[in-house]
Amino acid sequence: MTEPGHNGERHREWHHSLEDFQSDDEPMATCLGLARIAARTELPILILGETGTGKTLLARAIHNSSRRSTHPFIAFNSAALSDTLLDSQLFGHEKGAFTGAIRRVKGKFELADHGTLFLDEIADMTPAAQAKILRAVEYGEFERLGSEQLLQADVRLISATHLPLARYLETDHFRKDLFYRISGITLRLPSLRQRPNDLRTIMAAAIATASAALEKSIVGLSRPAADRLLSYDWPGNLRELQRVIHTAVAITEGEVIPPEAILLETSVEAVQAGHSNGADHPEPTSGAASASLSDLSLRAAELRHIHAVLDSYHGNKRRAARALGLSRSTLDRKLHGE
Repeated sequence: MTEPGHNGERHREWHHSLEDFQSDDEPMATCLGLARIAARTELPILILGETGTGKTLLARAIHNSSRRSTHPFIAFNSAALSDTLLDSQLFGHEKGAFTGAIRRVKGKFELADHGTLFLDEIADMTPAAQAKILRAVEYGEFERLGSEQLLQADVRLISATHLPLARYLETDHFRKDLFYRISGITLRLPSLRQRPNDLRTIMAAAIATASAALEKSIVGLSRPAADRLLSYDWPGNLRELQRVIHTAVAITEGEVIPPEAILLETSVEAVQAGHSNGADHPEPTSGAASASLSDLSLRAAELRHIHAVLDSYHGNKRRAARALGLSRSTLDRKLHGE
């Protein structure tokens, strides 16, 4: 299961169903098997997985394999939106509902009628937004912003998040009643690190896609180049792999990708080398937000890694976020300990 890349390839892959995907790794095979069962039901689906693992692609494949496949698939990223903007995006608005609302606009729920609505990063929603989603999911009813007219939509909901939702349920970050409504079937999409048997196939598909997009005739990887890719930890998962492969194909002059065309993030490799050699992590330079080296929690390790990547880009958050496979807003939240 690979993530779509360039426009022509993206258009074709958007029409793939679950039958187009196979896996030789147990975690992924289990996920696909449960996804096939889920596609035959009308139950809401929750997809859990790290950033870049292909949650949107899996959601679309489930839609294409369901009885709703002839109706719309509407994807919406819930991260870092104000309540007003999110309200407008999800439920629509009337002309004059707010400054700049020059015409009536249908929301995602209305557009997805009889089809599937995919809400990515649902755990990033505010409590107020969660309450509105709960009402729409429970009763299929909503109002456009600026209107009191009650509208209805028959929507199959698929939600996703890269955040530890189970831990959020122990706090006030996420409503338990909403969780129970959206998690009829929960799919755990494994990281690329958990798919070693699939990695060669995924790399070959990415090379073919990039070669076609760049009009090149790349036949494969040199042994050293393949070794670099196969030994890498892929923190950005499929999204990072696609970017690395596309860059490598663009750089390569001949038919075989050489090792020098494999441009992995040096800061990531340094952190991994530190782990494997038992070396200490370098102290982050951004003292206020840094974690002490005596703190061995996953949160502290993540923060040290984020600061290492930031340092490698001289503090450029936009480039660092792209390298980490995060949105700029998610990067800011992580830096502030949220």
